Amino acid sequence: MKTFPMLCGAVLSALCLSASMVSATDAPQAGYNPFETFAPFVYPQPATAYRSASGKPGPLFWQNRADYQIKATLDPDTRKLTADEVITYANHSPDDLDVLWLQVEQNRYLKDARGAFGAGHFPKEFTDGEHIASVAVEGADGKLQKAGWVISDTRMQISLPQPLKARDGKVRVHISYSYTVPGEFGGRTDVNPTKNGDIFEIAQWYPRMCVYDDLRGWNTDPYLNNEFYLEYGDYDYSVTVPWNMIVVGAGELLNPQDVLTKTEMQRLDQARHSDTTVMIRSADEVNDPNSRPKQSGTLTWHFRIQNSRDAVFGASKAYIWDAARINLPNGKTALAESAYPVESAGNGAWGRATEYVKASTEYFSRQWYPYPYPVAINEAGSAGGMEYPSITFDSKEAKGSDLHALIAHEIGHTWFPMIVGTDERRNAWMDEGFNTFIDVYEADNFNHGEYAPKRDPEYAPGHGNPADEIVKVLTDPDAPPLLTRADEIQEKYRHPVTYFKSAYGLILLREQIIGPERFDPAFRKYIQTWAYKHPSPSDFFRFMESETGEDLSWFWRGWYEYNWKLDLAVQNVTASDGDWRKGAEVTVANLDKLVMPSTLEVVYTDGSKQDVRVPVETWMQHRSFVIHVDGNKPVKSATIDPQHVIPDVDRSNNTFTVKS
Repeated sequence: MKTFPMLCGAVLSALCLSASMVSATDAPQAGYNPFETFAPFVYPQPATAYRSASGKPGPLFWQNRADYQIKATLDPDTRKLTADEVITYANHSPDDLDVLWLQVEQNRYLKDARGAFGAGHFPKEFTDGEHIASVAVEGADGKLQKAGWVISDTRMQISLPQPLKARDGKVRVHISYSYTVPGEFGGRTDVNPTKNGDIFEIAQWYPRMCVYDDLRGWNTDPYLNNEFYLEYGDYDYSVTVPWNMIVVGAGELLNPQDVLTKTEMQRLDQARHSDTTVMIRSADEVNDPNSRPKQSGTLTWHFRIQNSRDAVFGASKAYIWDAARINLPNGKTALAESAYPVESAGNGAWGRATEYVKASTEYFSRQWYPYPYPVAINEAGSAGGMEYPSITFDSKEAKGSDLHALIAHEIGHTWFPMIVGTDERRNAWMDEGFNTFIDVYEADNFNHGEYAPKRDPEYAPGHGNPADEIVKVLTDPDAPPLLTRADEIQEKYRHPVTYFKSAYGLILLREQIIGPERFDPAFRKYIQTWAYKHPSPSDFFRFMESETGEDLSWFWRGWYEYNWKLDLAVQNVTASDGDWRKGAEVTVANLDKLVMPSTLEVVYTDGSKQDVRVPVETWMQHRSFVIHVDGNKPVKSATIDPQHVIPDVDRSNNTFTVKS
């Protein structure tokens, strides 16, 4: 697709002649006021010594850290998970902390949970929530001291025996707990049946630290069904399950010799050197006891993932398991893996899952930022589509193009928010929309466009032109602006706004407002700068302005702060001084609050055309403007945005036809 910089008079084709702006007609038009659209933009968060006006971390930027050691046992018969965890929490903030706040999200499944009252309908199934058996704080001498705690919905406050010192304080918290895994009603975490056994998708499964940051202090928003805001750290965890279950977990499997057969280890080694999918455990082996290193008792699977914001796992005796090599920049590699039941097998479905995750991970790594983890795993169950560091839970029923789009989207979340750690619970558009944006180009890239273009519930759900489809959102008076807290957005607007509008906004920035030659380096640098940190909306806005060299305040206001509409029009075309040999005078107008750079196409009576770029600065002082277009032949018509690449809500006024 062609893209153009914001330069007055830039041409769109080799046939384009010179064009120059001349005097304007400025009769007021209802709905547009330049002083409102181009007023100084007030960023949601101020620039400070922690976060600079350039959108980068400031000289005093800090971020706390949480490392986890977890030992868990899963009993599939009772669906009970029992665990002990040790959290090593480092306080790099300038504040002493006398309490710690943690998330205990299994309480979301209690009947009186706050989240039960915010969904589309009141749930019908519940669990008895999180059971905390003990909490203790480890002293400098290594001795444990009991700590008091209070649970409120999905949050737990721990009172520390001594305040945790600012800047260099560190504390180790020991917690013993248990809960019953919810059924398929769990959504992101559940147990679901297959003909060869249940699949357990285990997430939100351990008490985990809330973020303490320079923007809000403790971020203790309850779990109301939206996603997460988490600290980074290292995870060392082990899961004990019956001998006949396979576990796929975030990060590196540290003890394959204990939980795999020699044949499976050999196949995994083969997969690490193969660009085609290698079967680790086939459909024929699912019910074969010899596919397990022992035939009784339990096995303990030990995993580690570093510099991560979470860790989850799947477990089942029903898994088929396959893998292939991922080729990363600078000669590095990772391992793509898929685990799925026999019902999902076949090249029309999950038989290509590893191919999909391999291709998308390689593309995102080349285009934006190298994939950081040793594995990229697709796990099939009923979670639908849910992302975690190095592993995703995807629908076991998805097939074909839907499965490709699902896998690409969920592994795409590695970049947003697993690498760029945004607050999903408040600013979901910064992970869902940004991820959908990079998915659009991945769909074009995959297998020479096999499933392109991306047109699905996340992006242009009507399978048409995104510029035209987004009009439904822009003209809906009830549609929330992007800068709306995620918990406030109704389900019917979640995909149209949080995914589609956010992604399309970046498409507009890249292809129409800035151009890829400036956008792409800036976006890559944004990812690199904020990798494993917590950027705010203001950080993103400031960063893109500073790096691309554009004042984008008008766009942040109209597209993000408000849900403004764009309505450009061509109102008149006349011959210059009554003589077509002197060129044409084309009157263009902006009739609503949003502005956008655009293309004016002039069609001559002999069928030839020329295009003139109309920059956004045209509308800083004017509601309508007369453009002089050089030429020497009669004009048949003039059209603004002839290719439908910007979201004009009324195209009936986009063309003016000259009366013959």
